[in-house]
Amino acid sequence: MKFGKVDHPENIDFTLPKDHPGTKKILLKHKKAEKPNLYVGCAKWNKADLKGFYPRGTKDELTYYSTQFNSIELNATFYRIFSADTFAGWYEKTPEDFRFFPKFFQGISHWKRLQDCADTLNEYILNASNLKEKLEMPFVQLPDNFGPKNIDRLEPFFKMLPKDIKPAIEFRHTDWFNNEEVAEELYKILEKYKITNAIVDSAGRRDLLHMRLTTPTAFIRYNGANHGSDYTRLDDWIDRLETWIDEGLQNIYFFVHQNVEKASPLLSAHFIKKANERFGTDLHIPQMDNPNTLF
Repeated sequence: MKFGKVDHPENIDFTLPKDHPGTKKILLKHKKAEKPNLYVGCAKWNKADLKGFYPRGTKDELTYYSTQFNSIELNATFYRIFSADTFAGWYEKTPEDFRFFPKFFQGISHWKRLQDCADTLNEYILNASNLKEKLEMPFVQLPDNFGPKNIDRLEPFFKMLPKDIKPAIEFRHTDWFNNEEVAEELYKILEKYKITNAIVDSAGRRDLLHMRLTTPTAFIRYNGANHGSDYTRLDDWIDRLETWIDEGLQNIYFFVHQNVEKASPLLSAHFIKKANERFGTDLHIPQMDNPNTLF
């Protein structure tokens, strides 16, 4: 995970920005949930990345991973379209309450840039649909150079999606958020099509931390810095999410990334423990087979 990586995280101001006023307007349209729909997970399940997480002798990584977490972000789907049988196999290996949040294939988001991609999009969705009810919210990650000049591509793309697919979308060009007029036009489009505006919390890209929800769902991609501040940053997110829950937030999808991924389960466990205490949820707290020290 190189995106937003910095050499000296101790010099970064990790204070979360104030809420965008539009966020409260979105949330107040919904009745406060007794407890939010909470899914927390990592970006991948490979043993090579999550060192110290799997017990010695683990034969099937996904099967074990799904005993510790209730979801996976699934970055692997960005690099190729997996077969229908592969998706079906993942479905069979996981408990009935487990959920997948696969990233859209790069051929859709990066090569075709949301345009003239109907065949590829249909193949991706058709195969991923073998996850059935465990396909919770796929997400689109747009390239850094997909800026406001491409805004006309958004609505035609959203119209191509099946009605039962409401993805999250991540914008990485800073001008989507720096120009108020552009930002408001973007938010109107996302609200119109009920597309969740993904939030990225990364050390080197504080300019992307927009705090503007467009649905009653917070889809947060948290990029840790392998530094002690990672814990306090998670605590700050608990505070912010509690405020949003009081205002009407229904769903929390929180995924932890690290430069050194072996720390992801430990940070996830910290977040889940705090969330259970504050939100009334009862998610299992992941265990590390060999936790050692985090940093």
